[in-house]
Amino acid sequence: MTDQVDIERKFWKALRSDMTMMLGLVGVDEGHTRPMTAQLDGDEDRGPIYFFASKETELVADLKSGARAVATFASKGNDIFAAVHGTLSLDDDRATIDRLWNRFVAAWFEGGKDDPKLQLIRLDAERAQIWIDASSMVAGVKLLLGIDPKEDYKDKVAEVKLG
Repeated sequence: MTDQVDIERKFWKALRSDMTMMLGLVGVDEGHTRPMTAQLDGDEDRGPIYFFASKETELVADLKSGARAVATFASKGNDIFAAVHGTLSLDDDRATIDRLWNRFVAAWFEGGKDDPKLQLIRLDAERAQIWIDASSMVAGVKLLLGIDPKEDYKDKVAEVKLG
């Protein structure tokens, strides 16, 4: 049996490794999300989750103080899925930008850390629903064998408070 703490730990480990989330504002732009590279600051597995963006994007233009956001995640191996909810805000803290800056981010901003288009976005995650080992193939095999796959799956979903 998998407990909620273990499921949360697996989520943070997968996010740190795979880094791509679909990020969007709740109630804005018809819930449109876009792929963004998640950055975690330090070794703490609690957030916040940061994203580098351009000030010219719709996401940044639509972002108002206290904006509600959702970020979805699927690990590369499709063994962990999550929907993370929280508050999204603009962050101009130079120390945080310096810590998170890397060559992949630099490739998007010709002016480097001083590029006038550079905007750091901060997601203060409050809660998440996390699913692990959501293999439909395994469920299909169990169903063929007369085994209810829902029984095994019920302890592989967690509602987690993150803030």
